[in-house]
Order: sequence, then C-alpha cells, then structure tokens
Amino acid sequence: MPYGAVAAIAAMALATYLCRIAGVLIMSRVRITRPVERALGALPGSIVAATIVPIALRSGAPAIVGIAAAIVTMRLVRNELAALLAGLGIAALARALGL
Repeated sequence: MPYGAVAAIAAMALATYLCRIAGVLIMSRVRITRPVERALGALPGSIVAATIVPIALRSGAPAIVGIAAAIVTMRLVRNELAALLAGLGIAALARALGL
C-alpha cells in the first residue's frame, strides 16, 4: 500500500478520535436541561435525514419511493429490518418498472 494512502487513513483515524474526545469533553461541561435532552434526542434522525435526502434526490424517483415505503413501514410495524426490506424491495421494483 502506498505511504500516502497509509498517511491519509492514519490522519482520518486521528481526526475521528479527536472529534470523539472533543465531544465527550464538551458534553461533560454542558448541563443537561430538558431542551438539551430533546435536541440530543432529535440528533440521530436529523443526521440520517441529512445523509439520505441528498442521495435520494440524486438517485431519482425509485429512491424516493423506496424511502417513503421504508418510512411508512417503520411507522406501521416499528421494525428496522422490515422497513429496510420494504424500502429496498419497492426501490428495486420501481427501477424494474422503469421509474
């Protein structure tokens, strides 16, 4: 493996570690009030949305329909695996149908 690749991987690992440590240090000094607790509770969903929405918009109608199916399935059955399978299945079906 080239040295540049190893150096890049090491730098990314160090940056990730420093971000995690900084988060722990910062949050150890924050008083957890009700609004802070609610904001922290909403954080995972907003990260997922910020990751998924641009990908879905670039991928077109099949991805958007698949995500909608996953959301509806998750709301109905509250099972991540079922939502994943529904989303992937509907997206694959939409692509097969030429959407």
